[in-house]
Amino acid sequence: MASMQRQVSPEPEHDPRYGTITDERKRKRMISNRESARRSRMRKQKQLEDLVNEVTALKKENSQISEQIDAATRRYIDMEAQNNVLRAQASELTDRLRSLNSVLEMVEETSGLALYIPEIPESMQNPWQIACPVQPIMASADMFEF
Repeated sequence: MASMQRQVSPEPEHDPRYGTITDERKRKRMISNRESARRSRMRKQKQLEDLVNEVTALKKENSQISEQIDAATRRYIDMEAQNNVLRAQASELTDRLRSLNSVLEMVEETSGLALYIPEIPESMQNPWQIACPVQPIMASADMFEF
């Protein structure tokens, strides 16, 4: 029975002939892992650069919008000042017209002459009121396209 024994082959890890194959596999796996890690780092670096560029672009856009808001605010303040001047002038002219109409009424009463004294228009009596009828402002989604 001793001649019937089957020879058992040694496991590849323990056989010197297989040692180089295992080492070669480990070396290839290590190189593959390094390359994968390098690609991962490069991908993360690219993502970071993209995000930094996006932040820069958004900051620039934000700055431009802020400048536009400031310019619009300045124009609004200028218009408001001009409107105040015009309101004051309209009020002064209305007072003058009333004064002149009262003088004309006194002349008419004392002289007996019939003079035409025009009525002061409502818009002159209330210069801060809008002269045209108020219409609703209609908004649509397409008016906000850039």
